[in-house]
Amino acid sequence: MPEAGAGAAARTPEPKAPRAFVALDSVDPTILREMRYVSAHNFVGERIDGYRQAVCILTRPAAEALHRAQTRLLSQGYSLKVYDCYRPQRAVDHFVRWARDLADERRKAEFYPRVEKSRLFEDGYIAEKSGHSRGSTADLTIVPLPALPAPPPAPGQEAVPCYAPQAQRYPDNSVDMGTGFDCFDTLSHTDDPRVQGAQRAHRDLLGSVLAAEGFVNLPEEWWHFTYKPELFPDTRFDFPVSRRSVSGHRP
Repeated sequence: MPEAGAGAAARTPEPKAPRAFVALDSVDPTILREMRYVSAHNFVGERIDGYRQAVCILTRPAAEALHRAQTRLLSQGYSLKVYDCYRPQRAVDHFVRWARDLADERRKAEFYPRVEKSRLFEDGYIAEKSGHSRGSTADLTIVPLPALPAPPPAPGQEAVPCYAPQAQRYPDNSVDMGTGFDCFDTLSHTDDPRVQGAQRAHRDLLGSVLAAEGFVNLPEEWWHFTYKPELFPDTRFDFPVSRRSVSGHRP
């Protein structure tokens, strides 16, 4: 016989987002998306728990601030592109389980070639809590217009370090930021002095446009920005990344 309560547990509905959350494309459909954790092209090498659909979910103030930043960038011939937005706690837990499995180094050659996996927690690349789970943080880059799709990766590109020259590493239609997204390396630090020329100009453009709309950058990651003040500074959510999580919401 099934365990007592098993049927009730199976019928427990998934948590939904509070009404303050929206799908970004309902606020600005022009912002591009490449939601990395729905796919297997990420540092884990598989779809991450809690990512059901390639949708960017954010608190409405953060989404509206991105819309304003996008308007500024469009006038300069660029578009924002998001890699990740709200991140459920179950996804963070998936990262933690992966980081503790020292035998799983499927994506080391691309995403953390110069870092021993045993140091990912100590060096701050993986943590048990994430600001993304509060709903006002997004990982972003900029793409020149007209936005052309990235070409398919060539054989072996998944083994090219994320800090290699842009033409060699895994293809992305972003401007050259000096590293790829989620590159576990000090070159990803926003103000690393080794990043100069066009790469520095691109980082500065992204940072200045977002700062003007209330976003604060995480210094260790050129792509990571949090809108301030946060609506939920002390709450980490665990509803899945799905349009259903925000369905029926109205402004």
